[in-house]
Amino acid sequence: MGNFLKIHPNDNVIVATTAIAKDEALNVEGNKIKVEDNIIAGHKIAITAIQKGENVIKYGNPIGYATIDIQPGSHIHVQNVKTNLSDCMEYEYHPKFQELNISPLNKTFKGYKRNNGDVGIRNELWIIPTVGCVNGQAKSIVELFKQQHHTEVIENIHVFGHNYGCSQLGDDHLNTRTVLGNMIKHPNAGGVLVLGLGCENNQISELKKSLGEFDESRIKFLNSQDVDDEIEAGLLLIEELYSLMQNDHRTDCSLADLKIGLKCGGSDGFSGITANPLLGLFSDILIANGGSTVLTEVPEMFGAEHILMERSENQLVFDKTVSLINDFKEYFIKHDQPIYENPSPGNKAGGITTLEDKSLGCTQKGGSAKIVDVLKYGEVIQKNGLNLLSSPGNDLVAASALGFSGCQMVLFTTGRGTPFGSFIPTMKISTNSELAKRKPHWIDFNAGSVLDTGDMQSLANEFLKFIIDIASGKKLNHEKTGFREIAIFKTGVTL
Repeated sequence: MGNFLKIHPNDNVIVATTAIAKDEALNVEGNKIKVEDNIIAGHKIAITAIQKGENVIKYGNPIGYATIDIQPGSHIHVQNVKTNLSDCMEYEYHPKFQELNISPLNKTFKGYKRNNGDVGIRNELWIIPTVGCVNGQAKSIVELFKQQHHTEVIENIHVFGHNYGCSQLGDDHLNTRTVLGNMIKHPNAGGVLVLGLGCENNQISELKKSLGEFDESRIKFLNSQDVDDEIEAGLLLIEELYSLMQNDHRTDCSLADLKIGLKCGGSDGFSGITANPLLGLFSDILIANGGSTVLTEVPEMFGAEHILMERSENQLVFDKTVSLINDFKEYFIKHDQPIYENPSPGNKAGGITTLEDKSLGCTQKGGSAKIVDVLKYGEVIQKNGLNLLSSPGNDLVAASALGFSGCQMVLFTTGRGTPFGSFIPTMKISTNSELAKRKPHWIDFNAGSVLDTGDMQSLANEFLKFIIDIASGKKLNHEKTGFREIAIFKTGVTL
């Protein structure tokens, strides 16, 4: 691809794909441009004169306005560009749909078919505390179990501790109960012990009612205050679950059974060029084969929401998308916080200048399919296809929210790198090859190679094969290290 890339014909900037030295001459579509500054890879260079107040265009859309007159060859970044974004807006529905033109694939993966028709890509034994007070007891049960059993017979046993379940009120308390309930019924778990204390707000009796129908042979409950020795009682219950799970086996499952979350974090100037478009292409391929993807991180839709709204399947979905965006802005306003306190220092170091710049790259993970539904935090996927989900951009909160919605896996693109993992497999996809080489124990798949080959379709074919392998049981790096957590979105007061 050379040492720079013009993403869209209407852009008045290019992106450096390698470091470019000051005074280097670039040939941009027949025009000679002398670079006025030393440019780091991932950063932008003006290719036309941009007057003060005029929009800077990237991805074919404004990413902000020039705060000074900018000459061709100048570095475009925070020193001369500001966001155009403002508070809540009014929107009109003007649908623009694009045919996917993707042929169905004769491919399957090996998954676990549950009694209720759901499909898991893991068969794990989980202990889920109802309240943070019993996190330690849950860990003790697991440690004792591991001393007495060969746990490799099942795929994993894990405690997902958290700090909530008590001292919460109203919707904040209901959110905690709802997402823990979704997790309890998640198909990646072949058995679940729900461990309570007994006096917490999140009472097991009410939690059980909220679950609706569930497999009582696979989900067990224990209140620690109701027994003399909760460790011994808990051990007996997970041994019962363990004996059942030993008979579970992977079988052929359709791609239509996959529900995949789309997430990014530590983004850089290449995120919207390599890894996020790769996820977008994968999303379109999966949806064309009957599967589902979920796009979240609402604050990182600001500035690109109009593109998503145009793809809303109907007026109802459009209205829900408008509420998704404006309700999240109101959340910031309610707490007297700036709506556009984004991008992060790491984003800026990687070449992202404004929230529009970040969002236009971020939303590419959703490909070009129609948006079929918009989910509130804690709601589960009801319609196959591309869904939007209400959640903040925080990596662990958003990745957990995707799992709570029913996703079996999260695809996580990153230009800076991160070792974390949520309670479902969390694949790290690097936006640049340098990160993949430097952090092979973090990164599972390198999308930066497309900068060398320019062949996104071949990379997407390789990526799909890798996802099928992971869905069929191959472990990701964070699963090998055991870095797995949940984070619940807390919105209310603490008593």
